[in-house]
Amino acid sequence: MTARGGTTTTVGLPHPQHRFSVSAASLVAEERTVRGSYLGSAVPDRDLPRFIGLHRAGRLPVERLLTHRIGLDGINAGLDRLADGQGVRQVLVIESRD
Repeated sequence: MTARGGTTTTVGLPHPQHRFSVSAASLVAEERTVRGSYLGSAVPDRDLPRFIGLHRAGRLPVERLLTHRIGLDGINAGLDRLADGQGVRQVLVIESRD
């Protein structure tokens, strides 16, 4: 799916025994690149202030990425949703008792 001269970036971690194969001839002859990305290859000191600024400016709609908000009593259900692929981005909300 990567165009000639393009880069494919892997995301997520598959099972350690899973493999993927790529034609070496395709990589060389078509000058394609395959690279990994661990945790989005983020640099927190650089990226978090930028993401916060984008969110505050309305340009990074974080709320649309959330599938569930859960409390401490909902952790087990949240983990079940993750295992079932039903809850991709969940936020643990802890209410203060002040």
